[in-house]
Amino acid sequence: MMKIALRLFAVIAVLLLVAGLIFYFNPLWVVDQQVRLHLWREGVKSDYVDAGGYRLHYFEAGKPDGTPLLLVHGLGARGEDWREMIPALAARGFHIYAPDLPGYGRSSKPANADYSIAMEEAAVVSFMQAVHLAHADIGGWSMGGWIAMKLTFDHPELVDRLVVYDSAGVYFPATFGADLFVPTDADGVTKLMAILSPHPQPIPAFVMRDVLRKIAHNGWVTERSMASMVSGRDLMDFRLHDIQKPTLIVWGSEDELIPLESGRKIHEGIPNSVLNIVKGCGHLAPLECSQPVAEATDVFLKAQPPMQGGEKVFLTIGIPR
Repeated sequence: MMKIALRLFAVIAVLLLVAGLIFYFNPLWVVDQQVRLHLWREGVKSDYVDAGGYRLHYFEAGKPDGTPLLLVHGLGARGEDWREMIPALAARGFHIYAPDLPGYGRSSKPANADYSIAMEEAAVVSFMQAVHLAHADIGGWSMGGWIAMKLTFDHPELVDRLVVYDSAGVYFPATFGADLFVPTDADGVTKLMAILSPHPQPIPAFVMRDVLRKIAHNGWVTERSMASMVSGRDLMDFRLHDIQKPTLIVWGSEDELIPLESGRKIHEGIPNSVLNIVKGCGHLAPLECSQPVAEATDVFLKAQPPMQGGEKVFLTIGIPR
């Protein structure tokens, strides 16, 4: 009996050692598996579809008869970044689609693509066609908000209501360079995280090593996207007034990447739009402050008749004041 117990202990010790080594050398992969397991347990389906010449990965959740809501992620991001919002909104009756844009996440990354706003918009249209979405509510975060606004401007027949979260797409005097998004050392990553979040968590050295390795591998896509954006050819400044769909603008009050002034500019430009400010949150509001953000999204998308105009400030516990 003692020999069996010792063997069992040895096997467990070896397994723990292997697991520890895997986490030490591939911490981001381990975290990814945890996130995907969490989404799977919440009933979120992971799938692929061929659309517009791309192989696109996407998450889908919610009852088949739920109100369709398409979520578009931002620069350097992917569908997993909606991990708090997808289950929360699916539980509120929405049928969620959250694709990885071409170049990002688990979608195809063609080497000859420019990854411009226009290209990603076209990919979203093709995705909607591929999953048989004749129209939907559209939500976009950061660069995804820019894509969502351009989609609403170019293809209003596809959009029922529009929600943008800390959105790019209008001009503002940036205090950073394009290299911010493709850091090459630990100081650069630390600077990026400090701009993205008002309360950044320290990154252990072994995790930092993996972060930098991943950026070095995928950074070329981010660089091409940034080159397209800073060219200004797809800016929405003089097009906002032509967006006639009910629009909600959600912004973290502490966003240092895209300042609240940009949110107010979008609010002023889109007729009858609603601005909700989430107090104490930064650029990552849909992730770090998902409760009030999901609540504001739910209330706006379900309002009958649609909400028009106004500005509210939400506490991070989700209570409007």
